[in-house]
Amino acid sequence: MEINKVLVIGSGQMGSGIAQVLAQAGYEVVLNDIKQEFVERGLNNITKQLTRLVEKGRVTEADKEQYLANITTSVSYDDAKDVDLVIEAATENREIKLNIFKQLSELVKEDAILATNTSSLSITEIATVTNRPHKVIGLHFFNPVPVMKLIELNIGLTTDRETVEAMKTLSERLGKTAIEVKDAPGFAVNRILIPMINEAIFVLSEGISTVEEIDEAMKLGANHPMGPLALADYIGLDTVQAIMNVLYDGYKDPKYRPCHLLRKYVEAGKLGRKSGAGFYNY
Repeated sequence: MEINKVLVIGSGQMGSGIAQVLAQAGYEVVLNDIKQEFVERGLNNITKQLTRLVEKGRVTEADKEQYLANITTSVSYDDAKDVDLVIEAATENREIKLNIFKQLSELVKEDAILATNTSSLSITEIATVTNRPHKVIGLHFFNPVPVMKLIELNIGLTTDRETVEAMKTLSERLGKTAIEVKDAPGFAVNRILIPMINEAIFVLSEGISTVEEIDEAMKLGANHPMGPLALADYIGLDTVQAIMNVLYDGYKDPKYRPCHLLRKYVEAGKLGRKSGAGFYNY
């Protein structure tokens, strides 16, 4: 099937990034959120990112204006009625996501695909609340979306091959590399990455090394571009904890238990960059 018009649900960091790359690839994009002020904030972020690209000489001013013209804003799910694809990038909350998909499946046209940017939740479960389980798939982008080249195609038990191939084609048009991952808690990247971050927090909690030393060790000793604690702050400590909880609940293996220090930071509201403080101050 051909994808021309896409509705992006959620205009935060991930949603606005997804909308930007879609617009740059020539898609007609509807950026949706629950309040107009949220949508405007997301559109402003896209404008800032495109302005930086103009300043760096990577796109022209005319290009920027065309990309922005490809985006319209929305605060109503009624705007989903004529789209070919929905990409949900709302908060990583099971009940919120299930409610969104239940509503949207009744509004979109019969052959529209429903995709979620979830980083850990079950695609198969999300599909069960819709009237088209074969058209539900995980389309997991990574932050920052315009820079990161990977998309995980997270395939539910009921997802059909036509949907997978359509999302592969879309990924290629966005200049991304898509990998297929079967539906399992944490999928591939986060099942490996988030427990590593959690283990770094255990190392810190046990007084084995300092925040700075742990990050420096992993940058110089493992050639990571960013230390695990700085990365945790970038992702958001609440998100790290939420993914660890999904892994722990899904596999019932104690190796996936969230570190107690991670829980304390989240309880204190020290969530990382978005709150101004986490393992580092911003």
